[in-house]
Amino acid sequence: MRVWIDSLTPKQGLFFAPIHDRLRDQEHNVLVTTRTYRESEQTLRRLRVPYRVVGKHGGGAPIGKLLASGRRIVRLAELIDSWKPDVALSFSSVEASRVAFGLGIPHVASNDSPHSWMVARLTIPISAYVCSPWIFRKETWSAFGAPKERIVTYRALDPAAWLKRYRPDPRILSKLGLDSQRPIVVLRTEEAFASYLMGRSSDSRPVVGPVIADLLRRDKGLQILVSTRYGQQAPVLRRRFGKRVIVLDQIIDAASLLSHTDVFIGSGGTMTVEAALLGVPSISCFPGPKPLYIQYLETKGLVRTIKSPKNIANEVLEILRDDNRREDQRRRGTRLLTWMEDPTQKILETVKKAPGKWMLN
Repeated sequence: MRVWIDSLTPKQGLFFAPIHDRLRDQEHNVLVTTRTYRESEQTLRRLRVPYRVVGKHGGGAPIGKLLASGRRIVRLAELIDSWKPDVALSFSSVEASRVAFGLGIPHVASNDSPHSWMVARLTIPISAYVCSPWIFRKETWSAFGAPKERIVTYRALDPAAWLKRYRPDPRILSKLGLDSQRPIVVLRTEEAFASYLMGRSSDSRPVVGPVIADLLRRDKGLQILVSTRYGQQAPVLRRRFGKRVIVLDQIIDAASLLSHTDVFIGSGGTMTVEAALLGVPSISCFPGPKPLYIQYLETKGLVRTIKSPKNIANEVLEILRDDNRREDQRRRGTRLLTWMEDPTQKILETVKKAPGKWMLN
């Protein structure tokens, strides 16, 4: 079988890497495409997944997104028409789903983000199958145009696909210049260019900025590390905080870092879920409507949503003073991860039954 995977973000690289490896081990031909986007390429290289770059990220403005998407569709159409895959797989890539549909190739859409409704409306109706965590009711996807019999669910949140396989890197702290004997607080900036956050965030004013400032005022002994996404986020934070904060502008082994983290603060989604499933006390300051997976983790007592920088700092300091609370969270997070199934097998089964299913009805 010939399988085309379009992987556009770091999360997608982590999610699809085990699928890519399993397909290659079974002697299927696999083509992985991505776009010019620092974090995506770094993730695929770190995971040793061969890939081809086609097109680029369109930035935060609607016109930029539209033009970049249109140009990428043209380039992908030429490549995929010559490569001739039997099936396409993506995390609801607008370009992959459109090219696959136009060329008569069944497209399998993985998706845990119906809050990104513009993407869902463009991709779900023209996908042969939709795969998602079980916390989403099938009506969620059928409302976007997916036939219920073509919706596949798995009993896991997406990060389980790589967290069940990861082995901590014992050198991670020394690589980052962190001291294991002092508290470590990790923050993740928001996906400022995402369509669902337009008007709610700015690349030059990361949501975590005021949070970091409040933490530094309250406790100068904290080791604070912030993982950034885009070009302006890292320079802005470095100018503001200097050497008081470690600012990362490249991909690292996040799971290994989180395994040594005392508190995590996320204005995105994926790292917040990773931290929670690894049992790290986690605070979400997501600037948009609360995603369902965050709501689910809140019901399990693994994430708290707090928007006020002052209140976030209060919560962090309370957590750091309570060893029993942190240990209890470790146990509950890892227990939930153990209970979850590996999404990789369900996705593989769906990919293998997709050829010939281009027509939805």
